Amino acid sequence: MEYQPVECAIVVNAAGAFSGKLAEMLGIGLGPKDSLAGIPVPVEPRKRYVYVVHCPDGPGLDTPFLIDYSGVYFRREGLGGNYISGASPEEVEEPDASNLEVDHQFFENKVWPKLADRVTSAWAGFYDYNTFDQNGIIGMHPLINNMYFATGFSGHGLQHSPAVGRAVAELILDGEFKTLDLRGFSFRRILTQEPMLEQNIV
Repeated sequence: MEYQPVECAIVVNAAGAFSGKLAEMLGIGLGPKDSLAGIPVPVEPRKRYVYVVHCPDGPGLDTPFLIDYSGVYFRREGLGGNYISGASPEEVEEPDASNLEVDHQFFENKVWPKLADRVTSAWAGFYDYNTFDQNGIIGMHPLINNMYFATGFSGHGLQHSPAVGRAVAELILDGEFKTLDLRGFSFRRILTQEPMLEQNIV
């Protein structure tokens, strides 16, 4: 594939699961390994399966998003008695991310024991998985001063998107965070090898 250069004043790398690959296309992480230019963006696609469960007599509209201690989750999806469910695999069981085929056996082995047998459909999608600390990367790249990141949320991007969108807009327009101080999520923590780790996240 041949790439064409694109000139711009500002780039916001919010390419989700492919943010690391996009940064690599721009030369980030391709320099000497012992230099700043050799540090890649630690975001890669991780495939996750989402199963649709039909349960017309299930809990009502006030059903919360429930997460079992095992990591199996479910929540109501719309008004038709459907719920979505899934679980993240163990590190050693990570599925091949080169396609979006659904592994129904994963449901049978990992999710089914925790739920009723009411699956009507399923799909697979990508997480923008931050291999460094599974937390978002927000802000400017230290070498490319017109590239901003909003990526690496490891499956929580939709939940964070309103605040992150506002924060990145403030950085671009005002040169600093105004509403929320999100400096802790900067690329600099990757350079200094200071992960921001959380417990009990799915």
